[in-house]
Amino acid sequence: MEVSNSDPDRVLVADQEAPMRRFVRASLAAQGFAVLEAEDGGQAIQMARLHSPDLVLLAVDLPESEALPLVQGLRVWTATPILLMSPAGHAPAQVEALDAGADDAILEPFSAATLLAQVRLNLRHARQPALPPGVPLAVGPLHIDPPHVDVAGRSIELTSVELALLAFLARHAGQVLTPRRITAAVLGAAPEPELRRHMAQLRRKLELEPSRPRLLLTEAGVGYRMVEGGP
Repeated sequence: MEVSNSDPDRVLVADQEAPMRRFVRASLAAQGFAVLEAEDGGQAIQMARLHSPDLVLLAVDLPESEALPLVQGLRVWTATPILLMSPAGHAPAQVEALDAGADDAILEPFSAATLLAQVRLNLRHARQPALPPGVPLAVGPLHIDPPHVDVAGRSIELTSVELALLAFLARHAGQVLTPRRITAAVLGAAPEPELRRHMAQLRRKLELEPSRPRLLLTEAGVGYRMVEGGP
């Protein structure tokens, strides 16, 4: 039997709750991940610098509002994906952390299967090379080959802003993106109502039932997500 010599992916979990850290460790270790633990922001920064984890799992309810400074501190020197663990009722802290550079969020309580799926998804996104403008993108039935866009064979006419917005969402398919992050990347200083208008226009053009979208979803209180595999 052939034995792989590759090192396991390292996941750093930062959470003040020992039971949650044990659950994450057991869930990920059973699938071959190496799990590191930190119970506060300072310890997490030290562990990250020492071990260079492949992904950081971060509780947004760390003590003394440490989650946001931790995301900001990590983003100064590393692009490693940051997956937030967010209990119900912590949407504002979750949004702030996503705006500061966290990549995605998973709502508690979650199962081991959901945790594994989100960890693998974010690792996969982190390892995909950046796509330069003009390179075709495909997400389920959606195919973008600027300036052409089609959905399940239907040719779609988009404005340049709509095309830029759609391409940005497609490059981050499967991830929850806050309005502020999308606006900064695509619309510059435009106000958030302008983003809502463009999203509504995209849905009218792309979705078979714009009032019941299956490709461009709204994550209540957080932002938007393009379904990774398409509807």
